[in-house]
Amino acid sequence: MDIFIVVLESVLVLLGIGLIGFWITRRGIIPENVLSFLSRLAIDIALPCMVFSSVLTTFTPDTFPDWWQLPLWWLAFTGISFVFSLIMMFLSNKETRSEFVLNLLFQNGLFFPLIIISGVFGTGSIYVPQLYIFIMIHPVLFFSTYHLFFRNREAEKKTQWNRIFNPILIATVVAVIIQLFNGSDYLPDFVKSILEILGGMALPLIMIILGGSLYLDFKQRGKIYYREIIKFVTMKNIIYPLAFLGLLLIIKPNYNIALLLMLQSAVPPITGTPIVTERAGGNKAISNQFVFSSFVFSVVSIPLVFRLFDYYFPMP
Repeated sequence: MDIFIVVLESVLVLLGIGLIGFWITRRGIIPENVLSFLSRLAIDIALPCMVFSSVLTTFTPDTFPDWWQLPLWWLAFTGISFVFSLIMMFLSNKETRSEFVLNLLFQNGLFFPLIIISGVFGTGSIYVPQLYIFIMIHPVLFFSTYHLFFRNREAEKKTQWNRIFNPILIATVVAVIIQLFNGSDYLPDFVKSILEILGGMALPLIMIILGGSLYLDFKQRGKIYYREIIKFVTMKNIIYPLAFLGLLLIIKPNYNIALLLMLQSAVPPITGTPIVTERAGGNKAISNQFVFSSFVFSVVSIPLVFRLFDYYFPMP
């Protein structure tokens, strides 16, 4: 099947589940006060189980001895993204510059790449655990630095260690250590089944929560920043991935590295930016508008970008 169609269907799956969450929250099927509970269930339990079980079943150090390089590639990607974001932020209005650069820098590095990899290569693909290892430090950076973007405002100063050393990071590290010492052979099958079943609800639950949260936020959206939205979507969904594709053509890494880097550059912002923006005293409304508009435009931009990527980096 054409790579454009496969990626398009993968993105539509995510957005479709998000729309269901939007609709059921609008109808009152999910009360507003239940969303926070579901969010904790998804982030602290279901998602770590999904990461843990996936690493155990699809990652073997013998077949990919260079796995330890993946976090280093993430570090390089983040450094380049930081430079890009600093350059591009001067295109935004000064009053919303903090929100602009925050959403440019922190991408939705797990959910969108996961569903695209699963759609293109299958759920048992070796690229799935490689994605987890690649991205495992990303939440640490996000929760430990977001307040720095709002230096001149009332920001949350207290470090929340439970967000930095989060369950996803712990699950990834523990699973990799177990695989390094062939420890999965000693885990009972029923334990693996429990983790797999719990992990299976992570992605749909998170997208339903996202859709519901967007509905609640848009009830109080206030001013719509049309010009800033257009500039942001142009930078995030078009300029970013094209710039990284150019870099990939220069450095020519292995296919798995090129795939992960391309995925990270093409996806929308991380869904938590509106929450931390409000927490740090920023403009939550425009962060919501950046996330929502980038998500919607990604239906077109991600498939087109990957059609171009597949031309220069054909699947092995």
